[in-house]
Amino acid sequence: MKAIVQERFGPPEVLRPAEIEAPQAGPGQVLVRVRAAAVNPYDWHLLRGDPYVARLLGGVGLTRPKSLVAGIDAAGEVVAVGAGVDGVRPGDEVLGFCPGAFAEFACTTPGLLVPKPAGLTFEEAAAVPMAAVTALRGIRTVGRARAGQRVLVNGAGGGIGTFAVQIAADLGAEVTGVCSARNAELVRSLGAAHVVDYTREDFTGRGERYDLILDNVGGRPLGRLRRALTPRGTLVANGGGSPGHVFGAMGSLLRVVATDPFVRQRLRPLVPTVPDGPVHQDLLAVTALIEAGRVTPVVDRTYPLAETAAGVRHVEQGHGRGKAVITVA
Repeated sequence: MKAIVQERFGPPEVLRPAEIEAPQAGPGQVLVRVRAAAVNPYDWHLLRGDPYVARLLGGVGLTRPKSLVAGIDAAGEVVAVGAGVDGVRPGDEVLGFCPGAFAEFACTTPGLLVPKPAGLTFEEAAAVPMAAVTALRGIRTVGRARAGQRVLVNGAGGGIGTFAVQIAADLGAEVTGVCSARNAELVRSLGAAHVVDYTREDFTGRGERYDLILDNVGGRPLGRLRRALTPRGTLVANGGGSPGHVFGAMGSLLRVVATDPFVRQRLRPLVPTVPDGPVHQDLLAVTALIEAGRVTPVVDRTYPLAETAAGVRHVEQGHGRGKAVITVA
């Protein structure tokens, strides 16, 4: 099969197309023909082995990538199922977490897949898993947003942010989105009542107070973020960061954890959505919102499989609009 392989840590340019043996569905596994795969910040972190401390924690690899084929978000068709698999059949159209998604075929487990909503293209469906589940957890599960609250989403024009704005608005919150000027109209169309252009104004210095802040960007001191919260408000910190750091976003997340016991506000790190986590119910929840017409994936641009490195570079630069998606012919 055609695949995009990474044989060493480095920038997106280390990715290269290759012909490798297709995986087979073993017991408890599902083989998916990948039609589209989304690019996430998760992918470039794994590609670079960044932050460096993550290499010591396992799952990434110490001196070289643990996985030959990158990618995690996928949409496609079930080709085969292994022994002991129930509820999934060959021919089913699915979306979910498929390690090694930057390839024509990928193996996963049935708990990481859900049916693809009929109204979505494969490209739109591939944009859902990690970004939508992270947004759902940040706004609803961890953030506990509810009707009438004032919710701010920092990074509202990105992959997670576009889902978070819609989910918060659907819950009845008054949403403020922080994004660039070019994404302002998009963010408003997704349900934001207010938009702050971060290139012209610091949302932490406006004197406004919010019941919930979902920070997808990082880069603001914790003290300033807390001043933008109500006295009993909640901060959900979702990392951020750029390549080339020892601790990366982990340092700021640890400060959030260390400060929380000493303040009245709720300060919560958002644990990354990983492919082996308990995500099935969250995937069902976001696809139900999509099928009801209450949430819509936003696809920024698409790339053919051979140009996956360009897609990863685009996401790594941090100025995306919705999701970047790899189309697999």
